[in-house]
Amino acid sequence: MERVRLEFPEADIVHRHPLTVRVTDMNYGRHLGHDTLVSLLHEARIQALGALGLTEWDMGGYPSVVADLAVQYQSEARWPDALVVETAIPAPGKRALTVYHRVLHAEGGRPVATARLNVMLIDPVAGRPVAVPEAVVAALAGAGGA
Repeated sequence: MERVRLEFPEADIVHRHPLTVRVTDMNYGRHLGHDTLVSLLHEARIQALGALGLTEWDMGGYPSVVADLAVQYQSEARWPDALVVETAIPAPGKRALTVYHRVLHAEGGRPVATARLNVMLIDPVAGRPVAVPEAVVAALAGAGGA
């Protein structure tokens, strides 16, 4: 079986978001469930963008959509583990942002999961992707790491 292997871009960290695994986050295997992990990544992304003065629904005048998601699981997390989600956003391409998340155990830094999302900005009238606005590029360039 071929596994997803992701390289987290350390130099592009823009935010760190602490959180705790809740009992409702656990699946039948008694560890953090995949569906909950995706929700936690979403929360971390909202927090990271907010720290940059951006929102998912207004990225330089355009809403964003997740085009794809890849997750590499590295260890289990269980209730009530304290975690930290690091978000890194390299310089954007012409029509998309790549957002990386790395979920770590707060104590010791053992990785739980690494994820990569490609996010596109959409013209809501035409329903088509648009170029990443300069305001978004500038916000990311000014992040300077967390």
